[in-house]
Amino acid sequence: MFTGLVEAVGELVDRTPTTGGLRLRISTPIARELALGDSLAVNGVCLTVVLAAQDEIAADVGPETIRVTTLGSLPEGARLNLERPLRADGRFGGHFVQGHVDGVGQVEDLRAEADFHWLTVTFPKTLAPFMVHKGSIAVDGISLTIAELRRDRFDIMIVPYTMQHTNLGRVEIRARVNLECDMVGKYVVRAAELAGLNLTALRTGEVTH
Repeated sequence: MFTGLVEAVGELVDRTPTTGGLRLRISTPIARELALGDSLAVNGVCLTVVLAAQDEIAADVGPETIRVTTLGSLPEGARLNLERPLRADGRFGGHFVQGHVDGVGQVEDLRAEADFHWLTVTFPKTLAPFMVHKGSIAVDGISLTIAELRRDRFDIMIVPYTMQHTNLGRVEIRARVNLECDMVGKYVVRAAELAGLNLTALRTGEVTH
């Protein structure tokens, strides 16, 4: 379990093909605090550390993860948001983030307002039932709040600290980002489906704010 509060920004050093998947080698200042078998959220994707050195770690990415996230298409040198799991005795911030990506969105706009920035992200229509105005969303593993919600996109306001301490500081228009919807919302939708309400069949245009 994660919180969406990014601990460090790493760099993708190397991407090596394996049988059906990839092995990512990541440079990060928190490498020395990680051990083999530890979980690590990488751009919002929960991975397992398979190699750990003084300033680098490695993690394997399977075929399914390549299909449903952006990790398979990241170039060498890409900036990666990293977060270790929440400790049982730790203070909770952000929101409950599992590291299980629900879909891939696309950055449509980034505009400044004083020291802050507005970020617009489009999302697959299948995620519409899980989106809530003023609700939580994880974008590349960052816990953020949906400020405006439209039928196929949402707007979030980024504070200066987040721009400076995550990969959003270098995000480009049309960049693909991993999206994880609020876990509570997913359970609500599932419970409604079991009660006979097929919320995932809603048309995109039926989502309002």
